[in-house]
Amino acid sequence: MSTEKKALITGAEATRMALDEAMAMDPTVLVFGEDVADPEGGGNWTATQGLSTKYGTRCRSTAISEQAIAGAAVGAAIAGMRPVAEIMLMNFITVAMDQVVNHAAKIRFMSGGKTGVPLTIRTSSGAGRGLAGQHSDMLEAWLAHVPGLKIVVPRNQADWKGLLLSCVMDDDPCVFVENTLQMKTKGEAPPKGYRLELGKAAVLKPGSDVTIIGYGRPVNDMLEVAEKLEEDNISVEVVDLRTIVPWDREAVFESVRKTGRAVVIHEAVKQFGVGAELSACIHEELFSDLKAPVGRIGAKYAPVPFAKHLEAAYIWSQEDIEQAIRKTLA
Repeated sequence: MSTEKKALITGAEATRMALDEAMAMDPTVLVFGEDVADPEGGGNWTATQGLSTKYGTRCRSTAISEQAIAGAAVGAAIAGMRPVAEIMLMNFITVAMDQVVNHAAKIRFMSGGKTGVPLTIRTSSGAGRGLAGQHSDMLEAWLAHVPGLKIVVPRNQADWKGLLLSCVMDDDPCVFVENTLQMKTKGEAPPKGYRLELGKAAVLKPGSDVTIIGYGRPVNDMLEVAEKLEEDNISVEVVDLRTIVPWDREAVFESVRKTGRAVVIHEAVKQFGVGAELSACIHEELFSDLKAPVGRIGAKYAPVPFAKHLEAAYIWSQEDIEQAIRKTLA
């Protein structure tokens, strides 16, 4: 048995690895956003540190204007570049929705397929760090509702690097959502060149009694709960979507058809979320195969609280996951 220890990286380092490889591979890859260059600190959580020193003006800081950042990314993309634009926090993407929704997502369609928009928007968010309501929202459902965008949310550092590199090299506009709590936590580093196909889910743990489906940080709690429930002879299959748009219908339907039960979890508020779409599609496609209604877990329908105890009550817990699974089995 090998005793070699695997290298560990933070989420910020996973971002840097992916961008470094992409910039080395393709001279049309640009990185820009607030403070991303080294003289300004190397980006949010130092995720772009060293890139401007290595690649010069291909990594540059911008003014504090999300509209300008997104607009410049669209312009650079249709001019033949592969820009990676950082919108520091996901709440701030609301300022740039015109550029993202009416331009980035639609130009390929409105040009009859003649003009691609190969841009990536990196943004971070997540409750649990005490950043309050204007800095913690998960708004992936807003963006998933817009045809033309690809939405990607990794669960750990290796997937983070592999999915981001695929986003940068994709010919369609991608929104890559990084979790703020995982920016400084560590996970196993992937090998150089590691990429993951967009639109492909991962079955992280096989099971036979119930399928639980999620993406991003909640997946790690899903795995822990699934392992715990094995002690009670409850077999849980864990599916990590990785990509929300396009989502892997084949993998999800195959798993739920096998188990006959499903629970969906996401960090965003439960109402009108991605889980509602997944639940509806599962019911439509597999109604006769289901042994129970699809369960859903999400955050409370409220702005993210600042107070620590309120924030803890706002987001999901492992107990919530366990109760939802047991309910489908009751």
